[in-house]
Amino acid sequence: AAAGLGYVGGYVINTYKSYDNFLQDKYALLPAVIIICVAVVMFIIGLIGCCATFRESRVGLGLFLAIILVIFIAEVSALVLGFVYREKVKNDVQGTMRSVFDEYDGKNPESTVVDYLQEQFHCCGVKNYSDWTTTQWFNSTGNNSVPLSCCREGLKNCTGRLDQPQEL
Repeated sequence: AAAGLGYVGGYVINTYKSYDNFLQDKYALLPAVIIICVAVVMFIIGLIGCCATFRESRVGLGLFLAIILVIFIAEVSALVLGFVYREKVKNDVQGTMRSVFDEYDGKNPESTVVDYLQEQFHCCGVKNYSDWTTTQWFNSTGNNSVPLSCCREGLKNCTGRLDQPQEL
């Protein structure tokens, strides 16, 4: 279990590195760090439990049970807090994404990240392609189009024009 949690925490931290332009909140990695800390503590406690079992110590096994219950309560609390604050996280991420989309010019590093995300997630904009209509890039192009990263995969003649939304 400790190895599994450690892997999940490491994976989340590694994944966040790809999206750090969108995640400006300094507490965004806190859940992953907590998961890794819990994994380390669980590993140590697992060793204590094994030693108590081999020595057949009632006190050691009782201590092991108490510690496992405390960890279980902490994990349930983390789950509840994650559930309660999911809307706040969603709103924060959307607000940050909108600010990154506003800075899109097709050349800067943020633009590369936006293009990558839209291609990987097969999406366009924060909610849909109409989000682009309020950006500085959309107004500067003058041709009522969105970036080509919004085009459906496999379309060769897609221009990103809003008058052809079936291509986006």
